[in-house]
Amino acid sequence: MSGGSASLARRILEEYRRSIVPLVLLLAINVLAYALLVYPLSQRVANVTERTAAAEQALAAARRDHAQATGTLTGKSRASTELATFYRKVLPSDQDDARRQTHLRLAELARDAHLRYGRVATDLDQPRDSSLTRMKISMELSGTYADVRSFIHQVETAPEFVVIDNVELTEAPQGDNILTVKLELSTYFRTSVP
Repeated sequence: MSGGSASLARRILEEYRRSIVPLVLLLAINVLAYALLVYPLSQRVANVTERTAAAEQALAAARRDHAQATGTLTGKSRASTELATFYRKVLPSDQDDARRQTHLRLAELARDAHLRYGRVATDLDQPRDSSLTRMKISMELSGTYADVRSFIHQVETAPEFVVIDNVELTEAPQGDNILTVKLELSTYFRTSVP
């Protein structure tokens, strides 16, 4: 049977040689064109697609970095502006201004809270490499608990920049619900512009 199939194939090949040979040649040309032209071009297109995707990712990362840098710059500029405003409008301008804002104001607040104003001491502290000087204020007051609370609330909500560092309460020896309060407060002022 295989001999008959071979002779049949030979006979078909001889009869249709004019049609089969060009078809085989065209098939060979197609295979060569695919191997030499189409496949390499498809690989280049795939490489271009990968490079485009990588470039888009790099561009997106660069845009994020730029936005972050711009935000940092804007934040730094805003912080510098707010710090300058704080120095100019909130902190006392110098030592005399700090004394006026603390001593006089604290005495007024104590009087308004019905507290007896006692001893007051002031000390200056300027850390090295700092443009701010800290004015430490130690004061003693006496009065009722409600009056002390009122005074502390008034100090904390006052527009002057005064920080309460420490509060020490003791009961007065006389009794009568009178407390002695030792307060340590601070304010700051600029001594030099860096």
